[in-house]
This record gives sequence, C-alpha cells and structure tokens, in this order.
Amino acid sequence: MAKKTKTLEMSRQNHIIQGDCNEVLEDFPEECVDLIFADPPYNLQLKNELYRPNLTKVDAVNDSWDKFSNFEAYDKFTEKWLTSCRRVLNNEGTIWVIGSYHNIFRVGKIMMDLGFWILNDVTWVKTNPMPNFRGTRFTNATETLIWAKKSISQKRYTFNHHAMRAINDDKQMRSDWYLPLCTGAERIKINGKKAHSTQKPEALLYNVILASSNPGDLVLDPFVGSGTTAAVAKKLGRHYIGIELDSGYVEIANRRLDNISPMLFDDELLVTKTKKSAPRVPFGTIVEMGYISVGERLYSRNRKHVATVKANSHLLVDAFDGSIHKVGAHVQNAPACNGWDVWYAERENGLVSIDEFRQAYLRESGLDGGQATV
Repeated sequence: MAKKTKTLEMSRQNHIIQGDCNEVLEDFPEECVDLIFADPPYNLQLKNELYRPNLTKVDAVNDSWDKFSNFEAYDKFTEKWLTSCRRVLNNEGTIWVIGSYHNIFRVGKIMMDLGFWILNDVTWVKTNPMPNFRGTRFTNATETLIWAKKSISQKRYTFNHHAMRAINDDKQMRSDWYLPLCTGAERIKINGKKAHSTQKPEALLYNVILASSNPGDLVLDPFVGSGTTAAVAKKLGRHYIGIELDSGYVEIANRRLDNISPMLFDDELLVTKTKKSAPRVPFGTIVEMGYISVGERLYSRNRKHVATVKANSHLLVDAFDGSIHKVGAHVQNAPACNGWDVWYAERENGLVSIDEFRQAYLRESGLDGGQATV
C-alpha cells in the first residue's frame, strides 16, 4: 500500500535551503516528508579551551550556534524544531535524532512529550574517539541516535530489515554501530582546518537512510551542516531537503552535492528483495519437478539427522512424519524452524541445500523474484 504522503513540489526537492528550520518548514505542507535525520546543536556547555599534552590546542566545538543561555532556552529551542518536524513528517515516516550525553536525554524526553514513540536508541561506538586529555573522566567514545515513529498508534513505517542483515554479514543488525569518526579524505577542510566542527561520517547516514527509507523517498535534514545527509541520500536514490542557517555551510554542502554524479543505474540495485515480495514455492513443487526424488534421503548440515522424502512431499524420520519445517523442528527439538535452511540433498560435489533447488526452479520458470517465501 502506498504511503499517504502530501507532495512537496519537485522544484523544492533536492535543494539546500538557507534559513531557520522552523521558518522554512512553516511553508511546507503537512505530512510531506518520509524520513527525518536531525543533528541539532548539542549544547556542549564548554567553559575552557582544551590542550593536548604537547600543548597544541584541541579544535573543539565552540561555534556560536551551539551556545544557549541555559537549559530552559535549549529545551524551548528543541521543542520548537521537533514540533515543526513532526508536522511535516508523514504518518508512516520516522525520525532519527543524534546527540551526546549533554543533550540527548533532554531531547528524548521532549520527543516523548510531543507524542513521538521511540523504536530504538542506537549507540554509535566511535572506533577512534578523541581522548580525554585532562584525564578527569572516561573518554567519551559514543553518541546516541534516537529512532522514533510519529506516534504510538502508527502501525506502518519503513524498516528494511533484510537490507540491514545483508550489510551485516547476514546477521541481524544490533543497536550498537562501530564506526570511525569522519576523518581523512572524507573530512571537508578549508585552508587545512575543518570546514564543519561536527561533520558526521557518511557510513553513519548510510545505515540510517538504508534502514528507514526507500528509493524515491524524501529525506529531510533540518540542520544539514556540511551536507552529509543530503550527499548520502543522493547516492542512495532518495530525494532530499536540507535546511541550514549558516550561509557558509550551505555553500560547502552545495559544492559537495555538485561533485556527486546522478545515479546511472536502476532502483533494482538499491532494493533488497524480501521473502514477502517473492512467490511462494511449496516443497511439493520441488519434488514434483524432479529436483528431489521420492525416496531420496535428505540430511542436516552435519549429517546428524537423516530423513526420507515421501510421495506427498512430507519427510519421514523414524516414525515421525511431517513437512520439511515440522520435521526440521522435531529433529532439532525446537518449537519451529525454516526447513529450507535445515535440509540438504547429496549430490556429486557433496551436500546441496534444498533451498538451492527452490532458487533454480524460480529462475528456470521465470518467477525469479529473490528468495522465495516459506
């Protein structure tokens, strides 16, 4: 079912807009964006300059946009921009907000007060964090991302679970992401100095955008800074809107985006097909088509369990009779299992998963749509 998203004119998409995000978003229709990533000021409350042991000055975050008179002022600022974002987020969209211990707990509380419903808190574990040079506390090696849907009653939202498994060596991705800080060639510099003090690594945004949006979706970043969100969205075939108060950052972001070539490949390369999107193939079809023979023995991966194929496509182990799934669960003493992952047939070059025969059937019959459903 298509998202019920109000359309933002194409002429306004794929742009970096200079201005205050609250003022800019006032002119947007309600429910017009699919995904929001926000990297707001952290209100770091830095009081003194910081020096390394060799007496060189640390290039810390001391920008004017990160300074607030007190917590009350920061909370009012946070409530205002989150309210603006919630208005333009469609009713099947989600929002990500990143922060540090200085601000993320305040942000999370305000999000919940406004009606957002938190799905995950993801910990970005920095593999190369800046040391605590004074040695007065632990090295701050993490930042937190809050991922939330618009409301507790929201039933649908995008989560590309299979894509995230695929980029994580086919293991379910956890909520701790080990990624380095933005350094090296990726770090934008002007005259040898950081162009933006808090530029995020593209790998972080790659995870966020791949996980929670689809090709063609509109991604909003209300504090786009040097343009990382927009850059990754463009690379992944999403539309984007970036809003930034600082004209210098707008110029940097636009130059960055100009250096990214438009996609010259189909959306097919951007989509991970799931079991739900592929045609269902019963094991009986694999037997009927002769990929597996009646009376043939199937084995578990370690050959510990052996089953015989019956004419009705059931398997027989001793006196236990059932489907590939039911018998697979029985021999593993498990409540349930996916039999396509359990059973193997003996072939010339060794054991072959019965799922390979299923995929062969899909290809040869012209039904190939990715991994078939159980």
